[in-house]
Amino acid sequence: MVWQGNYTSLFIGGEWVEPATDDTIGVVSPFTEQALARIPAGSGADVDRAVRAAREAFDHGPWPRMSLSERMDVVRRFGKAITENRESIAALITDEMGCPITQTVASQSGAAIALIDTNLELVEQYPWRTVRRSNTGNALVTRVPIGVVAAVVPWNAPLSVAMLKLVPALLSGCTVILKPSPEAPLSSYLLAEMVQAAGFPAGVMSIVTADRAESEYLVTHPGVNKVSFTGSTLAGRRIASLCGNDLRRYTLELGGKSAAIVLDDADLDGAVQSLRTQSFRYNGQACTNKTRIIVSRRREKDLTDRLAAMVEDLRVGDPFDESTEIGPLVSLQHRERVEGYIAAGREEGATVVVGGGRPAEFQRGVFVEPTLFTNVTPDMKIAQEEIFGPVVGVLVVDDEEEAIAVANDSAYGLSGAVYGADPDHALAVARRIQTGTVEINGNSAGFHAPFGGFKHSGIGREAGLEGFDAFVELKSYGISAEVADTLG
Repeated sequence: MVWQGNYTSLFIGGEWVEPATDDTIGVVSPFTEQALARIPAGSGADVDRAVRAAREAFDHGPWPRMSLSERMDVVRRFGKAITENRESIAALITDEMGCPITQTVASQSGAAIALIDTNLELVEQYPWRTVRRSNTGNALVTRVPIGVVAAVVPWNAPLSVAMLKLVPALLSGCTVILKPSPEAPLSSYLLAEMVQAAGFPAGVMSIVTADRAESEYLVTHPGVNKVSFTGSTLAGRRIASLCGNDLRRYTLELGGKSAAIVLDDADLDGAVQSLRTQSFRYNGQACTNKTRIIVSRRREKDLTDRLAAMVEDLRVGDPFDESTEIGPLVSLQHRERVEGYIAAGREEGATVVVGGGRPAEFQRGVFVEPTLFTNVTPDMKIAQEEIFGPVVGVLVVDDEEEAIAVANDSAYGLSGAVYGADPDHALAVARRIQTGTVEINGNSAGFHAPFGGFKHSGIGREAGLEGFDAFVELKSYGISAEVADTLG
């Protein structure tokens, strides 16, 4: 499949339809700062049409009533289409949001394929039906699809985050309306073509790009049963309040300000090599990036010297150059935000060791230099708020107890890391960090593990067996002991 340029239609109910209005969204390359395309901006009428299609497909269509194996076959075809087009969709994501091509191939297309494969494996292990016996009664406990799902995804990881929602929702028997971000909507058009190629029944999938007002209309629509949102904590609070008013189910994967504790016995070279990606992937625009590096005074200089050399060595440039590690930020507006945080760090007394400005060699492109701060204290703005750019700070502590306290001194709790030579001790430290995932010595938890946050980093979990929980309702049947015996 090849990007077709300026699309004039919306993908609603499994087919391309004319939008209700002439409103459009312009997409600009953050590298060239030139227009890439204009696409339709979904209106309230378009949202209504998508919800009607999804509602009809769920209430009366075949998808929720198909066997699990039949749904799995369609999802396999969907995965095959993505696999066949992984380079094209990765290139489109790099074009629209600036992430280096090596990362979009691996962490967008590659992750999407891995998520489909993992969910196809796990779905057969999920407890769709169990029999429970007791002296108070016998029950058949089932998990049934929750209904129509509004899946709202961010611009920084448009494909991989979409798969975290779409695949378990679809395998569960739900129908889905995907709402991409206006900053990175183009890849969703290729995704729509892959949905068609897979042969989903009418109404099972719609994709509607819209601005904030229409997005709010979608998540409050009475025809929507479930909202699955990934984005900022500020937007998550708004969605929670809107859904709470109607008791609509929701899952929120929100921001992070993740800490990496470097223990005194850690291999510093190995830790810094790990942090090269763990702190700077997606041009620093990842909610799981480790942006607070915590180290004792005994190892401060050794670690800081290594970190400075690493950050200085990060290659900034054309995101389509395979040697590039840091590309442009997503937009001019976002760069202003990141630069505002760098200025705040300086004003509060932190020291810029590397970076802190715009790369002089680029006359165009939304670039910010990879930046390393030292002399950061836990109360500083750059230590408490999510910057969402290539900016990292070093916080120095006296001992391990203080390191744990500083790591937990955050409103967020999405991810974290511990580096240490003794894996048992590193795990003991990790157990005390208040966060949904902790990576020990750079080891990924993988897609079989649940992902989500404590505190202001969200509500609910995605991925793993637990990822299906978001898209089902529990339903119990009282049955006789004799029926219980026949059901096992």
